[in-house]
Amino acid sequence: MNSAVRNIAIDPVVTSDEFRGAMRHLTGGVSVITAGQGKEISGMTVTSVSSLSVEPASLIVSLNRAASFWPLVKRYGIFGVNILNADQVEIAERFTGRGGLKGAERFVGAQWTTRASGVPLLVGALAAIDCEVEDIVARHSHAIVIGRVLDVQVSARTGALAYWQGRYVAVDQDEDAAKLADVSVPTRGVHLR
Repeated sequence: MNSAVRNIAIDPVVTSDEFRGAMRHLTGGVSVITAGQGKEISGMTVTSVSSLSVEPASLIVSLNRAASFWPLVKRYGIFGVNILNADQVEIAERFTGRGGLKGAERFVGAQWTTRASGVPLLVGALAAIDCEVEDIVARHSHAIVIGRVLDVQVSARTGALAYWQGRYVAVDQDEDAAKLADVSVPTRGVHLR
């Protein structure tokens, strides 16, 4: 493995508020990450899920190591990625911890199932992905968790939930494509595919 390590002097002029403000310009898909089994379950809302590899199917997610569910990820070595649909704002909010809900309390009011690992997966999510922890890379307050995909359930829904500029935004492929077509600049005979 080739790795370049450089010692770079970093001037600490970027504040956390400045960095957070800059990152709000990056639109992220909203997912609820779940961990644990049985009555010992918890989860959190994230925008940090990304595919890593198709073969073998794997993904990465950045998780706060101070989160109450972090010990469950480490103990059980499994987690679920529930990619939320546009109608699941209330679930996204619930798993941020608003209202003081913790652990299993966050799961009330939604339908959940389990697959290969036994981790809770959200029924009606755009996709529910069952993962086992393959590796954990701890840095600062967070950890990058590499998950090997055990099972995938995909919904017929098309509207996704995104987070941008501090707000939840519904993204619907059919509706938004039509809106973009209405306001697009004519291409003067150029056909884009």
